[in-house]
Amino acid sequence: MLAAAGLTVGPVTIPPGRLVSALLSPSTPEGIIVGEIRLPRVLLALLVGATLALSGAALQGLMRNPLAEPAVIGTSGFAALGAVIALYFGLADLFPMAQPLGGIAGALIGILLLRAVAGRDASVLTLILAGVALGSLAGAGVSLALNLAPNPFAALEIAFWLLGSLEDRSFLHVGLAAAPMLLGCAILLGCGRALDAMSLGEEVAQTLGVSLRGVRVRVIVGVGLGVGAAVSVTGLIGFLGLVVPHLIRPFVGHRPASVLLPSALAGAALLLAADSLVRLVPTTAEIKVGVVTALVGVPFFLLLVVRARRRLV
Repeated sequence: MLAAAGLTVGPVTIPPGRLVSALLSPSTPEGIIVGEIRLPRVLLALLVGATLALSGAALQGLMRNPLAEPAVIGTSGFAALGAVIALYFGLADLFPMAQPLGGIAGALIGILLLRAVAGRDASVLTLILAGVALGSLAGAGVSLALNLAPNPFAALEIAFWLLGSLEDRSFLHVGLAAAPMLLGCAILLGCGRALDAMSLGEEVAQTLGVSLRGVRVRVIVGVGLGVGAAVSVTGLIGFLGLVVPHLIRPFVGHRPASVLLPSALAGAALLLAADSLVRLVPTTAEIKVGVVTALVGVPFFLLLVVRARRRLV
């Protein structure tokens, strides 16, 4: 239903009854709007929302920390840096796919740096500390690009891209980012049983035959592939990985494995709903969907902090 709504709403409203005929008539104005403009946007919303939420759920299970999200390991920061470099040097103007390719390359570089800094047998705490440091380094690189932008228009383009949006995306973006995102999601969904074992404690997990190092590597690689590809085509869309698993747990329980798939489905629905909402708000310039998720996520994050403080008192 949300996907159908995403195909109908916008500056030009297309009744649900005409969606099928529009898709079957790609040369008509309605067919162009639905098939070439809105359908790629809906598909990306589904993929990106599912990937970000699933990554957050997997990281929270791995680190046994309810505040963990993809930004914790620096992956989203390096993906953003890679895409910003493509914008800064004008590569995106010469080759449209340079920006998403730069984002994916940045995410992979971030994973390699995390492995090099944290070491092969890093603990969860070491991964967090290394990820925060690398995320700060990537953020400094993005700030430097903004500071040294050759002209105000380049700086404005970078700043608007960083806000996160699904606007003006095509099937080229879907085709490029879909494979890494789906592969990352498949890796993370396969870690469910191991994450359940780790929730009992690392020593118990080892006695059950779980390779702690193997689980960490799989989760980090899965998050890196998925989040890197997502950020590379949409910009930074924050807080989905943090908020969605918390919304899901009261309904499915607190076992990490039981949270993974429902989080992916809920993340896809939430981002699709947010993207449909920004198209309905009557503004001269479309509100970026990353702004909407931040407006929802920040109060929720503060609520989690307050609850944590009350438990400590």
